[in-house]
Amino acid sequence: MRRSEQSTGWSSIPQLLSVSFRGFRASVVIPPGIPSVKDVALCSALVVLLVSCSPQEKTVSKEKPRHTNRLAKEKSPYLLQHAHNPVDWHPWGDEAFEKAKKEDKPVFLSIGYSTCHWCHVMERESFESEEIAKVLNDHFVAIKVDREERPDVDQVYMAAVMRMTGQGGWPLSAFLTHDRHPFFGGTYFPPEDRWGRIGFPTLLTRIAAAWKEKRAEILADGKHVAEALAPEAAEKGELKEETLERADRAFAESFDETWGGFGGAPKFPRSVALEFLMRRHARTADEKTMWSVRFTLVKMSEGGMYDQLGGGFARYSTDEEWLVPHFEKMLYDNALLTRAYVQAWQITKDPHFERIARESIAYVMRDMLSPDGAFYSAEDADSEGIEGKFYVWNPKQVKDVLGADEGQRACDAFGVTEPGNWDPHEPGIPKGNSCLRVTGAAVKDESKRKLLEARSKRIRPLRDDKVLTEWNALMIGALACAGAAFDDPRYVEAAERAAKFVLTKLRRADGRLLRRWKDGEAAIPACLDDYAFLADALVDLHQATFKPEYAEAAVKIADDMIRLFGDKDGGFWFTADDNEKLVTRMKETYDGALPSGNSVALHALVRLAALAGREDFLKAADASFRAFASQLARQPSAFPHMLSAFDMFRGPFREVVIAGDSPQMLKLIRTSYLPNAVVARADTKGLPTTEGKKPVNGKAAVYVCENRACKLPVTTVEELRVTLGVKEQ
Repeated sequence: MRRSEQSTGWSSIPQLLSVSFRGFRASVVIPPGIPSVKDVALCSALVVLLVSCSPQEKTVSKEKPRHTNRLAKEKSPYLLQHAHNPVDWHPWGDEAFEKAKKEDKPVFLSIGYSTCHWCHVMERESFESEEIAKVLNDHFVAIKVDREERPDVDQVYMAAVMRMTGQGGWPLSAFLTHDRHPFFGGTYFPPEDRWGRIGFPTLLTRIAAAWKEKRAEILADGKHVAEALAPEAAEKGELKEETLERADRAFAESFDETWGGFGGAPKFPRSVALEFLMRRHARTADEKTMWSVRFTLVKMSEGGMYDQLGGGFARYSTDEEWLVPHFEKMLYDNALLTRAYVQAWQITKDPHFERIARESIAYVMRDMLSPDGAFYSAEDADSEGIEGKFYVWNPKQVKDVLGADEGQRACDAFGVTEPGNWDPHEPGIPKGNSCLRVTGAAVKDESKRKLLEARSKRIRPLRDDKVLTEWNALMIGALACAGAAFDDPRYVEAAERAAKFVLTKLRRADGRLLRRWKDGEAAIPACLDDYAFLADALVDLHQATFKPEYAEAAVKIADDMIRLFGDKDGGFWFTADDNEKLVTRMKETYDGALPSGNSVALHALVRLAALAGREDFLKAADASFRAFASQLARQPSAFPHMLSAFDMFRGPFREVVIAGDSPQMLKLIRTSYLPNAVVARADTKGLPTTEGKKPVNGKAAVYVCENRACKLPVTTVEELRVTLGVKEQ
């Protein structure tokens, strides 16, 4: 990154806040940074005024859809996308399985999510086909599930399909017996036999025939698969430093020294792996480890996977260069990557990392923020039925916006060429479009603003506007960490608003968490991930505000998590004791695109044990590490976030308490990378960590305790730097 392109202040990308209503869009150019509540209100008022005053008001077709199925009564954007398919879809529930039993039909289960490109493809090709729908309706009972609403259902049947076929993904297609046992499955099936894949109609016909002719075999297979999904008894052991070292070596061996990241295409931004490696660097001072993190973060932010105009990251790169993304944008990816860039900035003070973190936050606050302060889930990869169309450019489009000379400079800066670098999936789409990437040439901020404004007038991808507790928790934690590190109260305020929403709107009267909020309705019992992620995020929010209510809420949620999900043999089940009983109850440990609920639960428990003085939290963590030790030892690089939690657990773990008011010492703490520490103020009531800690001789003091032993308090920045072992940069 060239020095002239770096920024240590707010995002250098101008922000365009847009709101759509009844087919109209109003936009307000706002100062760089995150939009305020007033900005949102102004933009909403403008669009309503536009609708009410426009002489060209869009007419809404009153033509009744040819088909409407049971999904029309659901809240999930994904299920509603299929509400007018000719397929007689059912939501997940007893009614569908009772019908299947009564009519003696197998169940076809289709699982996906609203921003899934290949889910859209299979819908267009098969589920909107009258002929294919007739086969489904005649011989099966069809069920649709939104994996983001019901991750418990998705988890079970994804595991079954992977066991049967060796691969998984979405759309997930599974065939079940009346007893909900899976006997066959796969992912995407084309509408006809092609590409070496069996066509969906052929498959349906064969399974329908087998259901009649080989029923006993199918029932036996289904029962066998269901039994095989049951978790094996934990082979308890003891986690050791050697496991951390082996994970470190595994990441080093798979590191791509040309483009960054791990492995080849498709390439995912494994945020949890980068966080683990930053911890290893803090532990070992190995500069090569930190170099791999820095190199990866820079390369990701220079490629097309990063939105060079609007900020924020797409889901993953289809190539090894981070150039052509799978264009959907997920809230969780942007939360996790924001945290990774904040941590990298704390270690290096590289302004490039601060800029990317701020721009990612600006994207989320501009395009994913609800009027109530919560965050929506995702934006689709497709617009106008074409994946990526909203984001790509050709030279003519750029020059039409900027003029010939400045347009050519922008094309040079963003790698926009006549041949293009983007090859669309859909046949018949013109070539010659490019994903924007950083080439090293300079481009004016004003040019970026104009291109962003022009792009905003295109037909946008669909936004999934449901609110999920788990993903909001990730964004709350990321905002709290960024707000503290960058001394930006607006981020902390946004985190508090979202936390208030989750703690009030996504809770039952008895205090139990719910998973999903949509159109004023909260529903679906929360799973382990919701509890674990929220508890961990509230620790971050407490450290950014020092408000006792966040620490109290985190402790309460952690207590509930242990009670509802804890296993006496260690670890946590994905579903609560009193949730719907599926064919098996599972424990998730793998850290993939998201860290597992068990990993985050252990992370939260270790921090809360120090912050709230809860020895029982440490005992629960210890039992879990022992339960998972053998599993982690076999393939340590699959569990980087759990190993990060273990790194904290084995210590030394610090409790940093500030007594009195010292902005300089607080700044040093918050701008330093202290992964194995909790921070509190001495005047916070109800925390054993803070008891007895006071200013020294009228001066603000910082107490640093390790392994239940406190060092002498320090009263100057220089003394604190030495005590914390922080290098001056």
